[in-house]
Amino acid sequence: MEKTAEYTSTRAALTLAALGVVYGDIGTSPLYAVKETFNPAHGIPLTPETVLGGLSAIFWALMIVVSLKYVILIMRADNKGEGGIMALLALASAAVKDRPRLRATILLLGVLGAALFYGDAVLTPAISVLSAVEGLEVGTTAFTPYVVPISLGVVIGLFALQRQGSSVIGALFGPVMILWFGAIAALGLAAILKHPEVLRALDPTHALRFTTQHGFASFIVLGAVLLAFTGAEALYADMGHFGKAPIRLAWFGLVFPALMLNYFGQGALLIADPGALENPFFLLAPEWVRYPLVALATVAAVIASQATISGTYSLTRQAIQLDYLPRLNVRQTSAKQIGQIYLPGANWLLLLVIVAVIAGFGSSTALASAYGVAVTGTMLVTTILTFFLLRHGWGYPLWACVGATGFFVIVDAAFFSSSLMKVADGGWFPLAMGALVFIVMTTWRHGRVLATAAQRRLAIPLGSFVRALAANPPHRVAGTAVFMAGDPDSVPNAMMHNLKHNKVLHERVVFLTVATRDVPWVPAAERVEVTPLGQGFYRLNVRFGFMDRPDVTASLDLCKAQGLEFDLMQTTFFLSRATVVPATGPGEPGGMAEWRESLFATMARNARTAADYYNIPANCVIELGTKIAI
Repeated sequence: MEKTAEYTSTRAALTLAALGVVYGDIGTSPLYAVKETFNPAHGIPLTPETVLGGLSAIFWALMIVVSLKYVILIMRADNKGEGGIMALLALASAAVKDRPRLRATILLLGVLGAALFYGDAVLTPAISVLSAVEGLEVGTTAFTPYVVPISLGVVIGLFALQRQGSSVIGALFGPVMILWFGAIAALGLAAILKHPEVLRALDPTHALRFTTQHGFASFIVLGAVLLAFTGAEALYADMGHFGKAPIRLAWFGLVFPALMLNYFGQGALLIADPGALENPFFLLAPEWVRYPLVALATVAAVIASQATISGTYSLTRQAIQLDYLPRLNVRQTSAKQIGQIYLPGANWLLLLVIVAVIAGFGSSTALASAYGVAVTGTMLVTTILTFFLLRHGWGYPLWACVGATGFFVIVDAAFFSSSLMKVADGGWFPLAMGALVFIVMTTWRHGRVLATAAQRRLAIPLGSFVRALAANPPHRVAGTAVFMAGDPDSVPNAMMHNLKHNKVLHERVVFLTVATRDVPWVPAAERVEVTPLGQGFYRLNVRFGFMDRPDVTASLDLCKAQGLEFDLMQTTFFLSRATVVPATGPGEPGGMAEWRESLFATMARNARTAADYYNIPANCVIELGTKIAI
């Protein structure tokens, strides 16, 4: 009985937390989704019938894309409980590891989806905060000149607080979002009770007519309807933090009903007063409650932004671990929650771009045109990767895989194609940003492959090297030397330089290789593997998951159980500090273009040091330089 009560209490707490983190983005979509769906610029007249059609399209889009696709299907594709596009990429690529060409295609698709997510990470804070602050304009133009400055102030304040972590503020997110969903549900219900005929929009035939009977305008308007389910990717990305059950319970128990009540309430208002299209969300509220609602909406927008920012940190750390980005400074902001991290470089770069976007676009309407491309692009990639996982990872029959994902591919492709129609009106921005991030990630990945290949061409096999030293040993000194080795079967450059210049070896020599597995977490029992090589030499393999914090110092304590004990006071770590330079002249076959070689070299020079990234005590490290041409 006590266990049942404890389980119920834990699930309730996780559900409350999921409301604050997972549903911030999609929960603030009513601020702008209805207004943009019925925007006169689309060319569809605002009549009671088109209002019913637009509401029906929003309802069935949420039902198909969020409820069926993400909550029921995609959340089944978890990587040991962890979700998100990088986790799915790891699963899908591992499923086809014996098919190199297909694996390369899947990796490119996954990186493209991740790159588009960064565009979403920029646009979500911008459009959420702007649309919330624009509530000040309802009924008066006095606040119009201050909307952008206030929005900039809110965003700058939010990013300035990131270094403190979200452990304290996060506890408030859930209750605030309960208040938010309760408020928008009550506002919508009041309007529906006045005009209950709006409930006819539940009939899918209204959505079908709305999206087919207005010619090209019906196709264009899909790019506005998709604004209702922005943030759906967060359900999957944050699955590892809260679990499937709390996310599903929060969606079906509160979020989905509250959203639909508000959307239908806005529709009822537009049927009664088409002039309310100016800002149907805030005009839904009585005049006396509008300014408090603006304040609540701003807080909800900040929470939506926080969820996206935290997701960006998590995605960036996963990309670093999977070797798609150079090592960056990752700070742990909580001693209890490993997922709470802060990346200073990513934080300030993200803020700089968001400030430019808010100042450049100036309104949520202008941003709406740019928003959909990033969201639907990532969703389409997620669906395609799920197909490969179902077919090659789980072994389902082809007909079942096509049946499970084919319909969603068609839906995602339709929304994505519609959003591309707005490229000239702002859709170019997430595409350009995604292309830039894609180039950076693929350049780093390919450059690392080339650099590793260049080192291996000059490397000496570890086995023969140890045997040669045993036959003709140099002078041995007391202590333990740990040499970081990218390839566990080759002699590290630092080892060769040490012998060349110092002409001595320590009593114990450990060749340490750190590897990242295609799983989120590696248990302590599988973290280290010690292999004695004889003559005081050891090979040490340390494994981390892409969500683990890579801590070599802590991992050394696990070696004691395998007969290798470390005393840090008697241990020296030798690291190769490789300086990567572009190859002179035309690139070799299989190399990169000269500009990409220069880009990779620049990133390599500015990457965080291995000692710092792997938490190796600085006073125990000796770095020996080498130069690599790619």
